[in-house]
Amino acid sequence: MPSITTEPVSWEAERAELQAVLQSNLFTRSPTLTHLLSYLCEKTFAGESAQIKEYSVGLDVFDRRDSFDQDTDSIVRVQANRLRKRLSEYYASEGAAHPVRITIPVGQYIPVFKTVADADATPKPNLSPRAQERSRQIAWRPSRQQICMLCSAVILVVVMAALAAFLLRDRSKPQPVIRSSNSPQISAEPVVGLPVGEEIRLLAGASRKYVDHAGKLWSPDSYFSGGDSVQSAVQHIWRTQDPIIYRSSRQGDFTYNIPLKPGTYELRLHFAETFYGPESAGGGGEGSRIMAVLANGRPLLQDFDVLADSGGDRTAELKVFPNISPAADGQLHLSFSSVKGDSAMLSAIEILPGVRGQMRPVRIVARDVPYYSNDSHWWSPDAYFKGGQLSTSQEPATGTDDPEFYETERWGHFSYAIPVAPGRYTVTLHFIEHRATAEGLDRKTASGGTSAAEGRVFNVFCNGRTILADLNILEQAGENHPLVRTIKGLEPNAQGKLLLEFVPVTRYAAVSAIEVVPD
Repeated sequence: MPSITTEPVSWEAERAELQAVLQSNLFTRSPTLTHLLSYLCEKTFAGESAQIKEYSVGLDVFDRRDSFDQDTDSIVRVQANRLRKRLSEYYASEGAAHPVRITIPVGQYIPVFKTVADADATPKPNLSPRAQERSRQIAWRPSRQQICMLCSAVILVVVMAALAAFLLRDRSKPQPVIRSSNSPQISAEPVVGLPVGEEIRLLAGASRKYVDHAGKLWSPDSYFSGGDSVQSAVQHIWRTQDPIIYRSSRQGDFTYNIPLKPGTYELRLHFAETFYGPESAGGGGEGSRIMAVLANGRPLLQDFDVLADSGGDRTAELKVFPNISPAADGQLHLSFSSVKGDSAMLSAIEILPGVRGQMRPVRIVARDVPYYSNDSHWWSPDAYFKGGQLSTSQEPATGTDDPEFYETERWGHFSYAIPVAPGRYTVTLHFIEHRATAEGLDRKTASGGTSAAEGRVFNVFCNGRTILADLNILEQAGENHPLVRTIKGLEPNAQGKLLLEFVPVTRYAAVSAIEVVPD
């Protein structure tokens, strides 16, 4: 029987195990537990275990207010108990062979990473930990029967591959491209996944780490030269669930020299104008702050006005730059300089593994936590939105093998300003009309004999052009049945956005998820 030991576990092994757990079948069906586990582990990785208290978890993970009372609201204890049971299930099934395990001890919320040792193995006490680990790795030897089974499997795979090649050798004609789909099923067309590798996130002007709604860790400001750290008292920032990212900035003329391994990266620069604007401390407006940004001496942004591009003050603005690589010295050199008016500014930097020649796909689900869908894609929590409200339905979706994906939606009169690089994109929109949602809207609008769902009609625009007209989900898909619409060939506006506007005709507009993939 395996025994759990308290041997030290490397940071890399801990993070690898966390990712394996989050992407497992048991956890992809439960975004709440996924968010909770991600939050607890990221806090631990950031050295902030002391901040993991029932009260802080209630506020940060479950969106409780400052008046949250743990004695009368047991949400954290209940979900933590569910998480312990789910981890136990995972290590009894999918994770049974994993050498590292995550546990949440009863009575606390700080995760513990432990190694699993074979009780039958008796490494000599004078062996070093490295030698003991090597001994465990080579202790298992396959039997003759296992070797035969493996060989048979390999031969079967080779035969099947040869048969497939034979059957497909004459299929040389390309299939026609469908520019919009009325099918409620997700397109079978291959979709680019997120590239993997090292990710860097820096909070400009900040001295503390931060874990966002997606469970991503943002590090304090580093690698900079020049400029000043500036803090803002602004509380609300439009088009983001993480205003903390935009409350600090570096301002002036400054540079960043960030060490990178050779490769292709996607650079994402975050801005928010919190000083100028009609409701901000500095007054003013467009033209108050104009700047330039260079990467390794090459212009990225010229005469850039944050307020003008974002469409207003206190609004998150994100610029995306694919095909970024380090200079010959192994560093990415970013230069920010003032052109006119006040000094240049920056809120945050993201450097992610990139795809040569195109930007990474964007997948957004209308909820405040991330989600792993049935096709193993990671969906970001709701982002880039303005207006509308989130709602959840307990009515199960039919006609899909991933009903939990359609549990939530953003409804009302709202928009998404999705930042993209120059190019053409395919946008896929996911909708559903739940009976519970229809009844709720009916009560709110006090409609007569016609339910709100039957009367829900709305338009969808992209950069001012109609892409869906008079959409009635119930009429086209039926109750509790997903409706998927795919629109190809969309291009960003001059500000580098796909501005998707959901405008009601009768009742409210709604959407469950949005996917943007380069054509």
